[in-house]
Amino acid sequence: MPEPRVALDIEIPSDVNYIEGVVELAAKRCHELRIPSRKCTLNVRVALAEALSNAILRGNGASGKHVRIRATVSDDALVFDIVDEGPGFDIDYVRYDPTSPENLHREDGRGLFLMKRLMDRVELFRANGNVVRLTLIRE
Repeated sequence: MPEPRVALDIEIPSDVNYIEGVVELAAKRCHELRIPSRKCTLNVRVALAEALSNAILRGNGASGKHVRIRATVSDDALVFDIVDEGPGFDIDYVRYDPTSPENLHREDGRGLFLMKRLMDRVELFRANGNVVRLTLIRE
C-alpha cells in the first residue's frame, strides 16, 4: 500500500481573517483529489473552519502565535491535522447534544459537535503542539 502523500501544508498567523482562505484552498485540493463533491463542499469546509476557529480563538487565544494545517491523502482517506500552540483540551468534554432544548443556551461545544458529525473521525493528541485530526474516508 502506498504511503499517504501531503496535499497541503501551511502555517498561518493566529488570526481568524485567514480561515476563509485556508478553507477555500483545502476545498480546492479536495476537489482536485477527486473526493466526492458533497464532502468537499460541506463536510471539509464546515469542519475545517470550525477546527481553525477553535485553534485560533480557544487554543492559541493570543496574537503572535501560529496554526499549522497539514492535509495528507491516501487511497482510503483525507486527513487534516490542525496544530495550535495552546494548552490542549479534553475532546471527550463535549458529550452532550448542543441542539437539544436543555443545551441551546450553552455557548461551548457546537464546533466540536459539527466536526464529529461531518467527519468520520475526530481525534486529539499532542505532537509539537495541540493537534486536532479530522479524518474523512474516501468513498
